[in-house]
Amino acid sequence: MIRTLLRAPSGAAEVVADALRAIGVISIIVASVGWGALSGFSFVSAVAVMLVPRLLGLRPAFDIAFGAAIIASTWSSVLNIYITTRWWDIPMHFLTNALGAVLLYIVLVRLRVVGDHATLPNPMLSAAVMTAALGTTLGVLWEFFEWFGHNVIDPGILVGYDDTLGDLLWGALGSAVGGCFASYFMEQPRVGAEPLSAPTED
Repeated sequence: MIRTLLRAPSGAAEVVADALRAIGVISIIVASVGWGALSGFSFVSAVAVMLVPRLLGLRPAFDIAFGAAIIASTWSSVLNIYITTRWWDIPMHFLTNALGAVLLYIVLVRLRVVGDHATLPNPMLSAAVMTAALGTTLGVLWEFFEWFGHNVIDPGILVGYDDTLGDLLWGALGSAVGGCFASYFMEQPRVGAEPLSAPTED
């Protein structure tokens, strides 16, 4: 996996995906200087998460979509766009939950923690149900984090009953839609990639 992470990009799509990670690294410095250490740390976490698709050798299209969503979501938080433009929360939760749930599902399939939907009688439905469940769980964990952030770190973090329910609803819907495309994202990993897999017994 380390060779997969460190190898040179192959093709324009992979260059774009790596460029997004570079933007994330630059954003750490810009956000830290302009908005403080907490904003810079948000981008440190974002860049760490953005490395996962490359580490697993996933399809570049997914890598680009995931990276763009994470950067947009993080900058939206730093710039308080979620507060100034309240409807922006909806597409961001829909998109980031969808891609995050698909990524988690792929990791769990590769680790053989959950079954591969391709081996089941209704693969698309199975993937949609599984990613919806994973995405809803991620959404709940995120709402816990927002509550903790609001009460312990920064009172300016937006929380509230309506906000929480809306976030969970759109996140679950996005995750279910993302699951319908799981087969596409799981096929044709990068050339030379070493996908994550669980050890097998002889």
